[in-house]
Amino acid sequence: MAILTIHTESGVQTAGCAPGTLLSAALSASGHAPEMPCGGKGRCGKCRVRASGALCAPAPEELDRLHADELAAGVRLACCAKVLGDADVWPAESRAVSQICTESVGVTLGSDPVFHTLGAAVDIGTTTLAAQLYDRTGLLATVSAPNPQRESGADVISRVGYAMQGGAQALAACVRGAVAQMLRELCRLSGRTCGEIDALVITGNTAMLHLFAGDDPSPLAAAPFVVRERYGKTVPAADLELPCAPDAAVYLPRCMSAFVGADITTALLASGVCTRSETALMADIGTNGEIALWSGGKLLCCSTAAGPAFEGANLLHGMQGAPGAIDRAAVKDGQIQLHTIGDRPAAGICGSGVADVLACLLQLDVLDETGYLDADGGVWPLSGEVCFTQRDVRQVQLAKSAVRAGIESLLHQEKLNYDAVAELAIAGGFGSYLRLESAAAIGLIPPELTPRCRVLGNAALAGAVMLLHDRALHASSAAMADAAQTVELSTDPFFMNQYVMQMMF
Repeated sequence: MAILTIHTESGVQTAGCAPGTLLSAALSASGHAPEMPCGGKGRCGKCRVRASGALCAPAPEELDRLHADELAAGVRLACCAKVLGDADVWPAESRAVSQICTESVGVTLGSDPVFHTLGAAVDIGTTTLAAQLYDRTGLLATVSAPNPQRESGADVISRVGYAMQGGAQALAACVRGAVAQMLRELCRLSGRTCGEIDALVITGNTAMLHLFAGDDPSPLAAAPFVVRERYGKTVPAADLELPCAPDAAVYLPRCMSAFVGADITTALLASGVCTRSETALMADIGTNGEIALWSGGKLLCCSTAAGPAFEGANLLHGMQGAPGAIDRAAVKDGQIQLHTIGDRPAAGICGSGVADVLACLLQLDVLDETGYLDADGGVWPLSGEVCFTQRDVRQVQLAKSAVRAGIESLLHQEKLNYDAVAELAIAGGFGSYLRLESAAAIGLIPPELTPRCRVLGNAALAGAVMLLHDRALHASSAAMADAAQTVELSTDPFFMNQYVMQMMF
């Protein structure tokens, strides 16, 4: 048995582990799980720790991701370094997500709620979790938290792969535990008890619901991506290990397809888009880019693999919206002026800051239309050690072109131009903090639609709240999801052409 000594700001902790254990696994078991957006494959470099003692030699991934001076200082990637004997480790301090969007457009609550005493609505996002507690008088409390499954990968494909390799039970347990803790916190804040919660509505994308409910996610991993479970059903809260009343029920809203989930169903419900006569688009921009088009009484949807760049992953200094994250940037007197969350020294850059910085670099002619960054060594310094690199630009190009090409493809499918679109509704946490002018400047959204944009906030959670308060909406929202036509972009030549074209700035 090897002894691992863990040094943190709060003190020193020792833990035993078998020789050959990855540092990441040993740290996770001791409550110090490192960030691993790449799922522990050594690609993202976000699990940097300082370590010494009996450790394996640096793996090829470490030699590729770490500078010589970092290696000399004992910096290792926790997902690659193995503990061979007694060792010391200094993990990075936690960057818990502080800016999680829980606010949304105002919605009308029905008069036939599915709960009797207390009801809870929960949004299980790929990156974050949000929940609200209600009684018959209205909203009692709101809480949010990071999705702990992030340790197994920043995107759904990584997590599905992890589940198929034997990690399904662990993924279900960690997110159920996080939801359970949120329910306890909601009750603490409102002076109530979990035993009073008798109904819940829990929304999320198709993969998140599978991994939460413990259903087999393997159909999501390979073509033809036809899922056997699309939900739109009620299950006992006890089956999901949630601390509620003994007979509490959980409604899981209907998903539209493998990659257009219940979160889009509930977001559309909250947006009211499908109740209007005008043509409208809705885009949920995040780790997954889901887009819906309502036109002529027909609902078309698609999903694009935007990747986690706008969530702070896959970028050299990308991070979540925590204190110290650069979240705003603007050009003033020929210089980029930065703002950080909490006015802290810059520790990294989050999604809204990424869009702003790119727009600034374009404005300064440092970045050309192809994405070439005219900077020394392809590195543009921002603040302190935080910088933006040529590789970061390429990662964002992949993400923004996927979303924009999805928008263009749905419009092309219905032979519509921008003039025909009355509104572009932007849903999701990232979209809530995104400056629309920057989104248009980098080509994430069509500039022509910027004046017609409406920011929805956490519309997925708002739609779950509507389902909590109106049982009739369960059937109508399921019918809406069933009627939706999912456009398969992977085999669409127009999408592929647009994907290449929209790489340009």
